[in-house]
Amino acid sequence: MGSQVTRDETQLLIGGKWVDAGNGTYDVINPATEEVVGRAPDASVDDAAAAAAAAREAFPAWAATPVDERLALLKAAAAAIRAKNDELVPLVIAETGATASVGSRMQVPISADRFERYSRDLRHVQESMLPPIATAATPLAPGGLISALAYRQPVGVVAAIASYNFPLTNMAGKVAPALAMGNTVIIKPAPQDPLAVVELARVLDEVGFPPGVINLISAQGPEPASALTSSPDVDMVSFTGSTAVGQRIAAAGAPTMKRLLMELGGKGAALVFDDADLKGAIAAIGSTWAFHSGQICTAPTRAVVHRSIFDQMVEGLSKFAGFLKVGDPTEQETVVGPLISAAHQQRVLDYIDTGRSQGEVVIGGNRPAHLPTGFYVEPTLITGTNDMTAAREEIFGPVVVAIPFDDEEEGIAIANDSEFGLYDYVFSGDTARAFRVAKLLRAGHVGINTAQRNMDAPFGGFKMSGIGRDGGDYSLEAYSEMQSIIWAG
Repeated sequence: MGSQVTRDETQLLIGGKWVDAGNGTYDVINPATEEVVGRAPDASVDDAAAAAAAAREAFPAWAATPVDERLALLKAAAAAIRAKNDELVPLVIAETGATASVGSRMQVPISADRFERYSRDLRHVQESMLPPIATAATPLAPGGLISALAYRQPVGVVAAIASYNFPLTNMAGKVAPALAMGNTVIIKPAPQDPLAVVELARVLDEVGFPPGVINLISAQGPEPASALTSSPDVDMVSFTGSTAVGQRIAAAGAPTMKRLLMELGGKGAALVFDDADLKGAIAAIGSTWAFHSGQICTAPTRAVVHRSIFDQMVEGLSKFAGFLKVGDPTEQETVVGPLISAAHQQRVLDYIDTGRSQGEVVIGGNRPAHLPTGFYVEPTLITGTNDMTAAREEIFGPVVVAIPFDDEEEGIAIANDSEFGLYDYVFSGDTARAFRVAKLLRAGHVGINTAQRNMDAPFGGFKMSGIGRDGGDYSLEAYSEMQSIIWAG
């Protein structure tokens, strides 16, 4: 294994001051070595309440800060993150288990890019004039031309609660647009890998955001995050994670009418027609294994394949999986790294065991024999029907389920037969058909002949996959409240 990276963080950022966490610290474990990466601050419920109060106190002044001043700080943050790239990348790899390729390209640089993206002028999103309406006199007021402006105000205090798979990237995507719109934030990283996010908070503090605008709590247990979701000082919760936790957040926030932005679970269907480019479809579906060991909600985990090419697809995916090196994430040639924890490793293996009883495990399905240390699972392909547990529930690991279909109507029905609706795919040589089919899929995002993203497109899910949209200018809208300003003349 590569050299051991260590980092101890013992303090929280609350109201512009770095303070010891109420519950001390806890150990963060390297998923590849099972060794301690470092200590993270373990916040108490009182710490969470203090962070929310500090954000509430700082909000009026920050919201009133001129837009240009806010955006200049975001631009400075982007530069500061890039300056720490060589320090942050090894830390992210150590605490997440991300491969060298994913850690160096998709974690730290994209975090900086997101702060850069939201340092642009936002007034085209913030204000829009409506055509005046000729209105007759009413008991309310005299008639005349009535004009209106749609104006976006900041929501207020935002609790940003992120997932463990892309801790920096995910948090930057929440914090940057929230700050740009004039909100204050409480950063709450996932308990499994908070260390780089603590460093992000330090960077933001050092570039000069006013006290209380950015607050950080991290915790091993769920209680501090739960306190944020029910706090009257918090106006909005932005959460990325499991649907089950999202449901609890929605319930906790309901009494105080929390605004919600929630990107939850996925069970992406890749609908592969008989005229598809098989090589391209195999590479895209294989990204479930090759991209962060399947720990990504947008992964095409269900390969819904026309029966005439089903055997070819299964053979191609099996060969693809066999070429992927599973091992030390610090080595450049490694493609599949570990899962985040021992508990999650066992959860994935349990799903695979269920797949054995309900379908057929074609390749993989075990802990790699050559890796006795680390939370690894082999790239796994299961064939069967859409009724299998492995096809119904989000596994969040390197597992693909292949399901045959006979005609277009059946393929669409299988793809839509899921409680999730985050990200689906269509592969066909007939792009007109692919475009038509995409509109019939009940998913917030559909890729046609590609697994690539457009980061300015609205992103979010149908059904149990979430509430709201972010991405590009849609993120600025997500972290704002719409206000109508009306006048005569």
